[in-house]
Amino acid sequence: MRKSTIVRAAGGGALALGLVGAGVAVLSDGSPQEAATVAADTGGAAAGGAAAGGPDSERIEAMQRDLGLSEAEALELVDTEAQARSTDETLRSALGEDFGGSWFDIDSGTLTVAVTDASAAPEVTAAGAEAEVVENGRDGLDAMIDDLNAEGAGLSEGVAGWYPDIRQDSVVITALEGEEAAAGEFARAAGVPEDAYTVESTRDEPRLYADIVGGDAYSTGGGRCSIGFATESGFVTAGHCGSTGTQVSSQDGSGTGTVTDAEFPGADMAAVQADAGWNPTPAVNDYAGGTVAVAGSEEAPEGASVCRSGSTTGWHCGTIQAKNQSVSYPQGTVNGLTQTDVCAEPGDSGGSWVSDDQAQGVTSGGSGDCTSGGTTFFQPVNPILDTYGVTLLTG
Repeated sequence: MRKSTIVRAAGGGALALGLVGAGVAVLSDGSPQEAATVAADTGGAAAGGAAAGGPDSERIEAMQRDLGLSEAEALELVDTEAQARSTDETLRSALGEDFGGSWFDIDSGTLTVAVTDASAAPEVTAAGAEAEVVENGRDGLDAMIDDLNAEGAGLSEGVAGWYPDIRQDSVVITALEGEEAAAGEFARAAGVPEDAYTVESTRDEPRLYADIVGGDAYSTGGGRCSIGFATESGFVTAGHCGSTGTQVSSQDGSGTGTVTDAEFPGADMAAVQADAGWNPTPAVNDYAGGTVAVAGSEEAPEGASVCRSGSTTGWHCGTIQAKNQSVSYPQGTVNGLTQTDVCAEPGDSGGSWVSDDQAQGVTSGGSGDCTSGGTTFFQPVNPILDTYGVTLLTG
């Protein structure tokens, strides 16, 4: 694989974030639910507004706590990332097949956009981003991921997951400790070139973040999960929380609904149709007495900050580390997840992920906990909306 050539547009430092091991956690069955409490409550009280400190005060406080920022730095980061998302979206559309992926560096505030044709680099720099010319790019790496996904059911024993590392223009295969040879066998069987992948090790076995306890935000009767995001007809959440036809209810039992669509494994997505009286609201519980408004679902680039809401551990923030991650849970492999360094625990499954006021996804699983830290994966929200034809509720 040839080395990338970097074309710099604005002063930006070296990338500060490394990728961590993909040991992920999954639930032992599909019943658990987590009460991320995004919005659906029968009294509608969660609908509105912000806490006393302003619409984003709790989120800013969480970013200060989890990312080690001052208040001024957190506020500046929110503004910088909003600009980066807009630039990223514009270039993603304008570059077409030459778009090779993108990432954001929190330390420098720089957006880097990979291109597979050097002639596209000036358009990137003109937009205020840095351009990096790569060999494979997002499409090439995703094609390798598709090949690995096709082999995954039969040959992924000892392998915890695999994902495209856009920054290194290669595929990363994460093997359980002592099973590194299995990763090489897996790559060879899938036809991935030897110089196009690297192997990382992890001690952590994947598991789903869901808890078999009753009550809290929404329940299937035998488990608890967190609401992801309100839709015009109900809400979206994780597929492992309940299969199609599962009856669900709000924490106090006064709101009810039905899982109309669900997929797990393969993906980890579900849509719930709420009955009359369970009022969807365009908000996410910040677990500090207020809510964060949801204004859309514009996708944040790798490296950007992201915050998560879940019924077990509340509100936590971190950064996006990789996209299109495939994760081998004991219950089966899930493709297309996003990897983060945010902590989570059982009972947080299905909960909402936001970058600024933009919906990003719903919690799937991970490893570690919120005492020692960990890795957590989310199912991106836009594929859920597109697959099930539901509309995100925004305000």
